[in-house]
Amino acid sequence: MSGIEIREFRSTSGHVPGTDLVGFHVEAADGRIGKVDRLSEEVGSQHLVVGTGPWIFGRHVLLPAGTVVRVEQGERTVHVDRTKDGIRNGPEYDPEKHDTADADYRDAYTAYYGTYDGGPV
Repeated sequence: MSGIEIREFRSTSGHVPGTDLVGFHVEAADGRIGKVDRLSEEVGSQHLVVGTGPWIFGRHVLLPAGTVVRVEQGERTVHVDRTKDGIRNGPEYDPEKHDTADADYRDAYTAYYGTYDGGPV
């Protein structure tokens, strides 16, 4: 994953800034996992919030934009470079804490995706 900025969409993903991905299916490396519930294109903090559906009872997971491999507009599908288990074990999106300065929440997010930033995971 060296050289990928996790907080920005990859230039090769096919994502066009300003394109609404809410409602698109999300395809993990090993199958479909849910739908995009929210999209942030904020500079330095681009991410998707994915509703993972009934297999884990409606959990919402935060995926950095850098995990997006490609966007297929016609199929309304976003492909990511994580497995279902990898996503399931990722940080849960908490709307109460996300837009605040909650250090524990930010640390959990940063630690999980730290491999992109040279971190320990």
